[in-house]
Amino acid sequence: MSRTLLISGASRGIGRAIAERALADGHRLSLGVRHPVDLEGSALATSSRVLVHPYEASDPASANAWVEASAARFSALDGVIHCAGIFSRAGLLFDAAETAEIDQVLQVNLMGPWWLTRAIWPHLVASGDGRVITLVSMSGRRVKGPLAAYPVSKFALLGLCQTMRNVGWPLGIRVTALCPGWVNTAMAAGVQSIPPGAMTQSEDLAVLVSTLLTLRKEAVPFELAVNCLLES
Repeated sequence: MSRTLLISGASRGIGRAIAERALADGHRLSLGVRHPVDLEGSALATSSRVLVHPYEASDPASANAWVEASAARFSALDGVIHCAGIFSRAGLLFDAAETAEIDQVLQVNLMGPWWLTRAIWPHLVASGDGRVITLVSMSGRRVKGPLAAYPVSKFALLGLCQTMRNVGWPLGIRVTALCPGWVNTAMAAGVQSIPPGAMTQSEDLAVLVSTLLTLRKEAVPFELAVNCLLES
């Protein structure tokens, strides 16, 4: 079954791998990216089944404009995959200068998916088989170390996913929170404790998302934890 999907953060990393796999699977895609030029020359930019649209996750008006443009191009929209996100090393005893950074992390990682889901929700309801897949992270399930801003944003995002699931369930909308640990992306470039090849790869997550999109609504998992490390 082919779907019409909005995918945020599709210009690189996990979002791009998911978009490339979804295109290969035959889906119609609307890709929200901060800089559309980043996709120039790729199959994602040249396919007739793809719309590339500017999107700023910290701006609710941007979410509304993207959804409106997507509906105008494809009419029916039946899925959204939230991949846009930013990292922060701000800790519990953050400096005053980090206040704006913390605010930005919450805006992008929490409010971005919230605004975008709200904007697309009527289309998901109309589809009768709407799907919401959100890249949450293992940092939304447990905290290891001194970081605060990033895991707080992801814990809140997981809570938002639970509410999406509760509200969407009787409407045929199924929600999955995808929770990977270390993934070989630019965000993990500074990690010294585990080599890139031993991390989960973006393409691995793309395969999982591909499978999620094929499942009947009666079989869609809510939370999918993926970790390259053994944790107690």
